[in-house]
Amino acid sequence: MRIIADLQIHSKYSRACSQDLTPKNIGLWADKKGIQVIGTGDFTHPKWLLELKENLAEVKPGLYRLKDNSARAHFMLTCEISSIYKQGDKVRRQHTCVFAQDFAAADRFIAGLEKLGANLKSDGRPITGIRCDDLVKIALEADERNFIVPAHVWTPHFGAFGSLSGFDSIEEAFGGQAKHIFAIETGLSSDPKMNWQISGLDKYALVSNSDAHSLRKIGREANAFEIAPDKLSYGEIIRVIRNKDPREFVYTLEFFPEEGKYHLDGHADCKFSCEPAKTKKLGGVCPVCGKKLLAGVLNRVAELADREYGYVPKGAIPFKNIIPLEEIIAETFNVGSGSKKVLEVYEKMVNSEISGKRQETRRNTEFGILLDLSEEEITSISSREIAMAVMRVRQGKVRVEGGYDGVFGKIHIFTEAERDKLLRKPKQMGLF
Repeated sequence: MRIIADLQIHSKYSRACSQDLTPKNIGLWADKKGIQVIGTGDFTHPKWLLELKENLAEVKPGLYRLKDNSARAHFMLTCEISSIYKQGDKVRRQHTCVFAQDFAAADRFIAGLEKLGANLKSDGRPITGIRCDDLVKIALEADERNFIVPAHVWTPHFGAFGSLSGFDSIEEAFGGQAKHIFAIETGLSSDPKMNWQISGLDKYALVSNSDAHSLRKIGREANAFEIAPDKLSYGEIIRVIRNKDPREFVYTLEFFPEEGKYHLDGHADCKFSCEPAKTKKLGGVCPVCGKKLLAGVLNRVAELADREYGYVPKGAIPFKNIIPLEEIIAETFNVGSGSKKVLEVYEKMVNSEISGKRQETRRNTEFGILLDLSEEEITSISSREIAMAVMRVRQGKVRVEGGYDGVFGKIHIFTEAERDKLLRKPKQMGLF
């Protein structure tokens, strides 16, 4: 059975996050997206932890569901810790995800953080002065089954390999505790193909999660596992990630990395971006204002790479690039993804049912539409144009303007001429 898991999100208690991120809403949106396992995020925050304990019940070892049974999705206890400290002559910045086996393990981990003076009440993603290696010790002393994953490792400001973070390797970041790191999170601005350029990363499982700050962003990146329903558990998911066997860890679901907001080098204030080769010619300086350009992920990967782009390590986990369904609809209509028209079509599609070729009648999900339905089936619940757009995304036939310095990139599925021609066609199913 395919299990889609998004194990890194945030709650309403994290800065710049939606107040709609409640346990019930997260469960309902996980169902709508087609996600079977969703991270809770932020379990170190006392108010959020209380809400989780009040709303969730353990139904499989280490996995929880809403007590009111309003959603089918399973929850895994997860959090993200921000570490900022000085090591040597550099200020180090690192975000690290910790997965907990159960509430008891989470409580012990929290106690360990507080013992070192961490203020867990101020933010769902607490800022601490705890070193990366000490964080691992605290997590494993709380429970040896806890799992530690360096978060969005290429993000310039807070990724292990980020251009401003201070580290060049997991060993440098985690010291003697690096032996307990088995997976890294690639982040929105890189994909596995980019990470495969660094031979030192071959030993790690490359996981992808949404880091969602709102309900609609859940699942923008995720992981697909092959796990039998009777074996599904926290321990089984961790085992599958750690073993990185493509028969069980079947693929990751990835942003087109160019769409990530730190892919290229650039300067947002000046609306200027460029690729690493041009940055080098410019001496790393913005030609508009003369200030230093923020080095993006593409640049940083090239700096650490010891292989050519396109190399595929033996046993590498495959990946599929996706674009969220709302963005596909918006691109087809040439309107904003938050527009009323897009939201109406999205809801109609994910609330539709499919039967016929599939023996049972069932409600669609976003991932079911993006990954599984045929072009004919998608047309039947939307339009020929939207179905065509989904097929193009599956085939990678898109054009992307790269993101930079905190500015997301832009996806183009159709040319302006193609879209104009498509939208002059007769309307279908009242969607246009």
